[in-house]
Amino acid sequence: MAVPKHKVSKERRNTRNSANFKAGEVSLVECPKCHELKKPHTVCKKCGTYKNMTVVEDKKQNSKK
Repeated sequence: MAVPKHKVSKERRNTRNSANFKAGEVSLVECPKCHELKKPHTVCKKCGTYKNMTVVEDKKQNSKK
């Protein structure tokens, strides 16, 4: 039975295993409020909403008040 003479380092092991890995395509969904494409389960960068609630206020709107 073959037995390794030396320990295989984590870097060498991971490099060998990464040859079979490819990054997948990023999935995007449409924001229900502004219809901008965004990542799922994240706050919309354009309008600042998450699950139909305003989470981030616009700085431009606050400065006008």
